[in-house]
Amino acid sequence: MSKSRKLFEEVGAESAKDRPRETGLIDKGRRGARGAIRIWLMMLFGLVALMILIGGLTRLTDSGLSITEWAPVAGALPPMDAATWDQKFEKYKQIPEYRLQNVGMTLQEFKFIYWWEWGHRQLGRVVGLVWAVGFLGFLATRSIPPGWTGRLFLLGVLGGAQGAIGWWMVSSGLSGDRIDVASYRLATHLGLAFVILGVISWQVFQLGQPERELLQRRRNREGKLFSMGTGLMHFAFLQILLGALVAGIDAGRNYTDWPLMAGGIFPPTPFEIEPIWRNFFENAGTVQFMHRVAGYLLFIFGVVAWLRARRSPNADTRFRFNAVMAMMTLQMVLGVVTVLYGAPLEIAIVHQLGAVALWVLIIRARFGAGYPKPQSLRGQA
Repeated sequence: MSKSRKLFEEVGAESAKDRPRETGLIDKGRRGARGAIRIWLMMLFGLVALMILIGGLTRLTDSGLSITEWAPVAGALPPMDAATWDQKFEKYKQIPEYRLQNVGMTLQEFKFIYWWEWGHRQLGRVVGLVWAVGFLGFLATRSIPPGWTGRLFLLGVLGGAQGAIGWWMVSSGLSGDRIDVASYRLATHLGLAFVILGVISWQVFQLGQPERELLQRRRNREGKLFSMGTGLMHFAFLQILLGALVAGIDAGRNYTDWPLMAGGIFPPTPFEIEPIWRNFFENAGTVQFMHRVAGYLLFIFGVVAWLRARRSPNADTRFRFNAVMAMMTLQMVLGVVTVLYGAPLEIAIVHQLGAVALWVLIIRARFGAGYPKPQSLRGQA
């Protein structure tokens, strides 16, 4: 005999207490593989940071012009026999760097600079391969969260552009009377590397929290501090470009006194090159002066942002800006030491790595101001 039903009982209905409770519905069905994508992005971050390090060492060892052709696919294989090595060396002998600076270089010396440049380019290929395998894999398995396909594809576009700009940079030193690449092209190449690093960092920070939590955090955005973080980021980027101009013409090895330059506030011949605009790219004194002054102004602005952050009610935000201030101070000291010692390879590369650390810490502090971490009334996160 069937059991009698209540008057308003719905057929097939379950008891509320028997139904599993669903939580986090705002993320349900659209979370994607956020954790896996974040790990993949961290791998890319490490590779790009290593790329900047190897690129800096390639520049400091004067190795960047040792490969005189752009062969994205065929160039993946290095010379495998003596005849090929001789062929590569003969091509190098045709460019200005050899004729004006390295006449008499031995094949063994050429191999040293060749391996540096080949390693730099090979690492670029590895970065592209890691991006392509990861992106296509996540795309094929439909693991990318909604709204993220375009953002992740952008990394591939930027990486492809970086390869083309790299060759554009190298080609500037293969003809004419240059013994180095054009400094403004070097600045463009390095600047894009930092843009890529910054985009990856921001995406890693965003994927570190569920979408619903990011929406909640954004409601508590510290607008003024976020704007100052944005300004600090742009200012730091400008200083990175100026540092690339210094590296491009070895300006860091020309004036080794501080705080003066050759005994004066200004370099002795700041506008000796004609036309005058070339001094801002090719005059060692002028370029180093710009880099120094921009460093002082960046430090002052960093102190202002740090003092403003000290008034933040959020302990995590204060900590992030404390880290920026500490790294900025260290980076300024490294800059002075680099000048005083004439930019030796060991100190110069540490200074460049300091720029990477400071860049990421600034972006991290900006993210913290834009998406403050929840904390208790006692200020504990």
